[in-house]
Amino acid sequence: MKKVYNLFDFSQQVNYKNEILAGLTVAMTMIPESLSFAILAGFPPLMGLYAAFIAGLITAVFGGRPGMVSGGAGATVVVLIALMKSNGLEYVLAAVSLAGVFQILLGVFKLGKFIRLVPQPVMYGFVNGLAVIIFMSQLEQFKTLINGEIVWLQGNSLYIMLGLVALTIAIVFLFPKITKAIPSSLVAIIVIFVLVLVFNIHTKTVQDIASVQGGFPPFHIPQIPLNFETIKIIMPYSLIVAAVGLTEGLLTLNLVDEITGTRGNGNRECIAQGASNITNGFFFGMGGCPMIAQTLVNLSAGSRARLSGIIAAITILLIILFGAPLIGKLPMAALVGVMIMVAFGTFEWASFNIINKMPKHDIFVGILVAVITVLLHNLALAVLVGVIISALVFAWESAKRIRARTYIDDNGIKHYEIYGPLFFGSVMNFMGKFNIEEDPQHIIIDFKESRVSDMSAIDSLNNLTRKYSQAGKTVELKHLSADCRELLRNAEAVIDVSIIEDPNYRVAVDKR
Repeated sequence: MKKVYNLFDFSQQVNYKNEILAGLTVAMTMIPESLSFAILAGFPPLMGLYAAFIAGLITAVFGGRPGMVSGGAGATVVVLIALMKSNGLEYVLAAVSLAGVFQILLGVFKLGKFIRLVPQPVMYGFVNGLAVIIFMSQLEQFKTLINGEIVWLQGNSLYIMLGLVALTIAIVFLFPKITKAIPSSLVAIIVIFVLVLVFNIHTKTVQDIASVQGGFPPFHIPQIPLNFETIKIIMPYSLIVAAVGLTEGLLTLNLVDEITGTRGNGNRECIAQGASNITNGFFFGMGGCPMIAQTLVNLSAGSRARLSGIIAAITILLIILFGAPLIGKLPMAALVGVMIMVAFGTFEWASFNIINKMPKHDIFVGILVAVITVLLHNLALAVLVGVIISALVFAWESAKRIRARTYIDDNGIKHYEIYGPLFFGSVMNFMGKFNIEEDPQHIIIDFKESRVSDMSAIDSLNNLTRKYSQAGKTVELKHLSADCRELLRNAEAVIDVSIIEDPNYRVAVDKR
């Protein structure tokens, strides 16, 4: 049974060395990514770092599980690009805060558990697509700005970049064979940093992306008109940001659960993520959500507690306040090498081993989700499409499996024992199981191994009882669960059947 973490579970055994080193490594990889996303969206660069600090700290302390890392993720930022272009920064800040309100409401009403509806093939496709995105995004660092035009690196600049990236990958891969006491990613970053400084190697650095120097995130109330027109403008963006953020966040939580063999709390993560976005909106942050790549960096560095996320957030703040001159000289090659290794570690290589053992529709779903993720960079849409297709396939397969066993007891009553769910997809097969003309006067339909699931099922029961009634015969339903009986009571205007109550019949219910 998986362990469930409490809200402030700092009592578990914490390896402080691992947590501190993991936090420093995560901070180094978050800085260029946060800056890049902010610039991509047309925001002031520091908004990305503010988001990394605010989201990272709040979710590390209050989030649904240890080990997860949040920041200014591209998945949510890209949603806001159009709003930034059409209405400006103030509306973006308001939309981020409103998205946080929606996320808190979802957590309060305990809707986070619906992440369990995501099938494994969708997870495979999502993770593999994400690994490709992480890898492809690193190729952007092999470009530079010349005379106002972005071009690929050439000549010595390209060879130096490739050599440093290759050296970084080699260190990340080989150093754990020497010792696992220090995260290999951090060692690689430090080694490349020292080499570049000592030998005065000219290569692309963090300061080539943007300045990381600034002050503490300032409090700021978005300067927008408080009227219905404003709500109409920002609400669509807020809903999409909330949905995308929670989808990526809950999928990340699910992934960390599988990696660590522990169990987080999806509803708590929704609330923490919402609180971080509300705070972002009032402190010049661009908003965000859990970042899968940085989370995997964190886990691979040995973190299993909340401390590393707190260390990463505080490190980013200290860099903003005091460490900009030093961090600005950090070679991008080192960070690219680390992220490439993260991409390879993220990819579910095991999915190739089992692909010939999976049903064809699961293979199709996994590939489709990966393709949508890579081509559209829309994680929420990819997962939604995968879940819908999986649900339709499941409905189709379930519809074919409903069956009935019949017998006549000593009193001449015919019993139909139904197996399989009765829902919109199975009602036709269900109706075909009955022989109204040849059945005796009294019929009992036993749902002990079945379930009345929806209005289509109720309507089919209504049609069935009406046909038996027209033939002068009686129908009774037996072994209905409490929610099935409630459905039938609510539909009394449509259906009139006799239900046999069985006080000893119970159905297990998930009340979380």
